[in-house]
Amino acid sequence: MKIGYPCINWTIGCKGDHTFRLKSYYEERLVKTVENNLNCLSRMLKYNVENNLLFFRITSDLIPFASHPICKFNWQKYFKDTFEEIGEIIKDNNMRISMHPDQFIVLNSKKKDVVKRSIKELDYHAQVIDLMKLDKTAKIQLHIGGAYGDKKESLMRFVKNYKKLNRRIKERLVIENDDRIFSFKDCLFLFEEIKIP
Repeated sequence: MKIGYPCINWTIGCKGDHTFRLKSYYEERLVKTVENNLNCLSRMLKYNVENNLLFFRITSDLIPFASHPICKFNWQKYFKDTFEEIGEIIKDNNMRISMHPDQFIVLNSKKKDVVKRSIKELDYHAQVIDLMKLDKTAKIQLHIGGAYGDKKESLMRFVKNYKKLNRRIKERLVIENDDRIFSFKDCLFLFEEIKIP
């Protein structure tokens, strides 16, 4: 079994999840922040290999504002080689990798704008993993969302919105139960409906 930890390594002196406020966004700051985050991610992965920690959850904050309309910078192209180098570390050491979007990613929201933003954010996560050229075992974990007073209807809204996702996201997305609303049984229901792992 591969053991590891999520997102932050407090041992090596960098965390890889630096971000900044939207009002202080400018391209140079984005580039500098992403360079830092990717360098830290690389250092964390190398530390993990040295310490036989072969599972790691990559932070969602790797590329600040990646799915926000303000971000016009082509970070995918600019950092292409760096992503591939990081992917090589992962593949060469047979590491298990995942990402877990923040709680504001709610695919079964009743609000169309929330669903739209959630899909953009899921696509960002899929792009990060794809840029590393990782196989389909690298996953994006997601909670089902909110119950909104009607759990069954909320599950079916998840099904409906899941069907809108592009293939890149569907190939990576897995669901997990949470500790308050949706149980393992609910996850199995969605698996039966749409075959989502």
